[in-house]
Amino acid sequence: MAWVGSEILPHESSVRVWLRRTLNPEDLEDVIQETYCQIAGLKDVSHIRNGRAYFFTAARNIVLMRLRRARIVRIESVTEIENLNIVGDEPSPERIAAGRRELERVRRLIEGLPDRCRKIFELRKIEGLPQKEVAQRLGVTEHIVENDVAKGLKLILQAIADDEKAAEQRRIRSERNEHGRNSTNDQ
Repeated sequence: MAWVGSEILPHESSVRVWLRRTLNPEDLEDVIQETYCQIAGLKDVSHIRNGRAYFFTAARNIVLMRLRRARIVRIESVTEIENLNIVGDEPSPERIAAGRRELERVRRLIEGLPDRCRKIFELRKIEGLPQKEVAQRLGVTEHIVENDVAKGLKLILQAIADDEKAAEQRRIRSERNEHGRNSTNDQ
């Protein structure tokens, strides 16, 4: 979880911006969630040298998989994805600070999950326990463990998306207010 917070989450907004160019909003959320699910399913991340590049590549692969399944594909989508240049760069101090803030935000979101869901999510995704062991420890079925992990991830991702939408709405209001002030000053 700490690795996701420091190496993946700080790049989510960049991935979203890129995906918005080719996907409708409903598909964008699905691709982001599928990407997080894929990353969450990794048993080990030590082989990943660059979280940003891995996040972009994982999202790109999911989009390509979806495009392959689609019957009709916009040629612009395929061209844009193929031309995507993923740059591997070392994180700046600002990115590190942003990653730490994002990690703390995710920790708060996890703490806000319903009790059983939170316990299951922490045991499964933070402590890395097998699904069967989590089920045995908590006296629930493996199906419940699987559903609660998915529910927890969905709630966390939804809260992040809601925060992002709220920030975007604040930015738009601010721009409108600034534009209104400039129009008034010009008269």
